[in-house]
Amino acid sequence: MPAAGLAAAVRRALRAAADPERTPAMQAYMKSAQPFLGVRLPEVSRLTLAAAREHPPASAEEVGAVAADLWRGATHREERYAAVALTGLPVARGALELLPLYEEMITSGAWWDHVDAIAGRTARLLVEHPAQMTPVIRGWARSPDRWLRRSAVLAQLGLKDRTDRDLLAEVIGANAGDGEFFVRKAIGWALRDFARTDPAWVLAFVDEHPLSPLSVREATKHLRR
Repeated sequence: MPAAGLAAAVRRALRAAADPERTPAMQAYMKSAQPFLGVRLPEVSRLTLAAAREHPPASAEEVGAVAADLWRGATHREERYAAVALTGLPVARGALELLPLYEEMITSGAWWDHVDAIAGRTARLLVEHPAQMTPVIRGWARSPDRWLRRSAVLAQLGLKDRTDRDLLAEVIGANAGDGEFFVRKAIGWALRDFARTDPAWVLAFVDEHPLSPLSVREATKHLRR
């Protein structure tokens, strides 16, 4: 089965590249209970894509199967990084059928490195499937899960003039009073990112909404001196 072959190839490549000397610092930085192999993230991506060229998945469904295998069976954090990297393959980009897997990764990964890596995937889904994704993002913005709320806020990172301003305002407004550090930080990041496209909109938004000092500071970092 091609999916099984690709998952096995990724695991072999990661273990061959392992550097145990790096693992304590990596685990401490990420505050991770899950151990590391000691493979830096760019190398994880390179090895994963090389394995995918040798065992090319034929469909988004097959990518999802391999990514789910790597994610759920991960004994080391790099295997989860590889799972997310696979979902960026051309055959999987913008594939709405991967949304349940992304939500699983967000909620079970439950830390900023995993969650933020998936933000680019949800942004692409929003652009290509706005009717289906907009209510999903609205639901995430009001979820009891802080990582889904963070994901809702970050869901349009990098979209520039394709940003849905009303949706951005809604998901931030729903979380403006959130006490969670990672949500407040995400609000500032999302606004700072969009300020590169429409600084006047961001300044007006910040002036008109009761955001936390952290969110305001992050949002206006390059706007107000």
